[in-house]
Amino acid sequence: MSHLTRRDVARGAALATAASYSKIMGANDRIRMGYIGLGNRGDQVHDAFLEHGDQETIAVCDLRDDYMDFAIKKSRANPTKYQDYHALLDAKNVDAVAIATPDHWHALMFIDACNAGKDVYVEKPLSLTVVEGRKMVQAAERTKRVSQVGTQRRSTSALKEAADIVRSGGIGQVSMVNAFILDNEWPHGIGNPPDGDPPEPKQWDRWLGPAPKVRYNKNRTFYKFRWFYDYSGGQLTNYGVHDLDMIRWCLGKEYPRRVTAMGGKYVVRDNREIPDTMQVIWEYDGGPLVTFMQVDGNRSPGNIRSAEIALRGTIGTMYLMGGKWEIVPEQVTDLEFFARTPLDRVSERAYRNRNPGMEPKSAGTGPESTQAHARNFLDCIKSRNKCNADVLIGHISTATTLIGNIAHKTGRVLEWDGTKERFTNYEAANAMLEYKYRAPYKLG
Repeated sequence: MSHLTRRDVARGAALATAASYSKIMGANDRIRMGYIGLGNRGDQVHDAFLEHGDQETIAVCDLRDDYMDFAIKKSRANPTKYQDYHALLDAKNVDAVAIATPDHWHALMFIDACNAGKDVYVEKPLSLTVVEGRKMVQAAERTKRVSQVGTQRRSTSALKEAADIVRSGGIGQVSMVNAFILDNEWPHGIGNPPDGDPPEPKQWDRWLGPAPKVRYNKNRTFYKFRWFYDYSGGQLTNYGVHDLDMIRWCLGKEYPRRVTAMGGKYVVRDNREIPDTMQVIWEYDGGPLVTFMQVDGNRSPGNIRSAEIALRGTIGTMYLMGGKWEIVPEQVTDLEFFARTPLDRVSERAYRNRNPGMEPKSAGTGPESTQAHARNFLDCIKSRNKCNADVLIGHISTATTLIGNIAHKTGRVLEWDGTKERFTNYEAANAMLEYKYRAPYKLG
């Protein structure tokens, strides 16, 4: 058993418990799930739901048979296979679906699922455009569907504690937040394969869906699609949605008031469209400034704790690292010194009388929990309560990153009206809030 990891053992125990649980539950207590998109993240999401004995994998859908067969082998039931997601949504025995397809499919599938009466778990980023996201919110509200977006930090108990601390003033007034995604893909990145004929033309056309018809390129498929704007917002929406959602949660903020961005393809020689180097800045009313830094040519830590997020408060800095956090106290001026010191001596000695503004604190271990996020979704299907990361929460966080990409493409400082979801100082940018679907696809 030396080849087994601790995670394998823990997962095996959890699945055994779940299997025992499912045997003692009545059929009416189980939630019958369909899974749309089972490669990479879809497989991980399916694993997270398999941890819970009150879900049953009834249906799987993917363009690839091998992905579906792999999912079926893990399932306690004998799921039905579909290559057309509409057929899965028509199935009367499916209560809810999990969507983990490329980003450009999320809006169509989500709205179709809501219209079919299914509750929906959809991976982040919620949408490819701001207009898509708003229509997804409207669809869930109109059909009264339970929704969960895959920003699993919202269901991680240690991170809830972190957000509560920051919102309650536990690190003082926050003036600056920095988020990072750092890697070194120099020099060749994802490579530069030539365009060519697709192995299966019909499958390629179905994979593209509402996106523009272009020649097949291997890098445009499966995980690497994230490097092309037709299917994704790049690393800003891929990782940035996690970070901006966590930041918004900590700050208790909704929409930024303005945004700007700079960056480009500076060091990596491949056929990507997204930048390999980029920094985005959002400003919120009354502060703070929030920055997201993407570097694909250097993976040196962005701060002293190698944290993905650093929230800088007046009495302490909170570092967020996966599913854990740490607060490093800030050295602040000794107010008692001011009270007992003549004014003519304050300027000379004030900075020599500084003490920690708070006690150091930390909590949490390991990564954020997709299993807990799945649990919250299943519970809310039963209670009909809102999930921890419902579609509106996911939309606001996703839109925040999407307008960062628009700022980068326009080269402007853009003023954002979050209530109307429009730019107020550059009308041309508003045309980028949506795109025209390729016929015959239409957004409901």
